[in-house]
Amino acid sequence: MLRTPAYLVVEGVIGVGKTTLSRLLAERLEAELVLEDVEENPFLPRFYRDMEAYRFQTQVFFLLSRFRQQSRFSELDLFSQYVVSDYLFAKDRIFACLNLDDDELALYDHVHGVLAQRIPRPDLVIYLQGSTEVLLSRIQKRDREFERSMDGEYIQKLNEAYNYFFFHYTDAPLLVVNTDEIDFVANQEDLEDLVNEILAGASGTRYYVPSKDRGRLPGDSEKAL
Repeated sequence: MLRTPAYLVVEGVIGVGKTTLSRLLAERLEAELVLEDVEENPFLPRFYRDMEAYRFQTQVFFLLSRFRQQSRFSELDLFSQYVVSDYLFAKDRIFACLNLDDDELALYDHVHGVLAQRIPRPDLVIYLQGSTEVLLSRIQKRDREFERSMDGEYIQKLNEAYNYFFFHYTDAPLLVVNTDEIDFVANQEDLEDLVNEILAGASGTRYYVPSKDRGRLPGDSEKAL
């Protein structure tokens, strides 16, 4: 019998809606909400202006910040309360591989390997997919100052890196959700349908199919990573 997941992680590329969904799930489940401290990284605005000069400082700050937040999960009673996080600790290496040179990555991997041993694994990871065009549109719409200089080519590379990472991800049950044609903010039915899928429990990798599409053939509605 599948156990209802208590420690949920929502993941996806910048602009896909992971923080929004995390907030909605936390409210719906009366869960503790853990949000990534993106805007508190002092190097991030400089990184988007000059990636080569500030990539290592930005990456290390995120790594330590994420570790500080998630290491305390081991102290929580996950059998009596829900926890919803808008990031997966392991995904930090996606950015490291994309941004760091070989020497920097070797040093990063050493630190990451030590810290990762103290991070509990989630009961379910919800990976939100989106096309690069949709991601860029959402980034532009929310209009964060430090994201205005983001390059479309960088988002495309990041999107490809996320897809590659989660195609090979096996550390926890995984639910893949393509967000291009669903709106869990404006459409309450979309949200409730997704929540029901999440609470059903999980094993292995599954692809979310909205209830309105479940009468179709699998190949018509499932989207490969």
